[in-house]
Amino acid sequence: QVQLVESGGGLVQPGGSLTLSCAAAGFNFRSAYMKWFRQAPGKERELVASITTVHRSTNYADFVKGRFIISRDDDKNMVYLQMNSLQPEDTAVYYCATVIGPNYHWGQGTQVTVSA
Repeated sequence: QVQLVESGGGLVQPGGSLTLSCAAAGFNFRSAYMKWFRQAPGKERELVASITTVHRSTNYADFVKGRFIISRDDDKNMVYLQMNSLQPEDTAVYYCATVIGPNYHWGQGTQVTVSA
């Protein structure tokens, strides 16, 4: 059974930083591309960043380029999202996800609120 558990969200002031973590279990993590999505109130879920396997190539949405960094630790079955220079528009629930076969698998999400 695929399990993805996010942690690390919280309240942060504009300009601050947070690092999200996602613990994965129940599948071959080393072979899985991993992704972070977010969903703000009233908006659709959007892709934030992704990371491949062996070469660990990364891809970012334009709105986070230069501010967020995705990384993974295959020994610990963990994926991370380091978020810097956070702005109020980054406020959202952040989800860890992976695709196995035809299906997306999601974590429960972690709330990030950027406010003074």
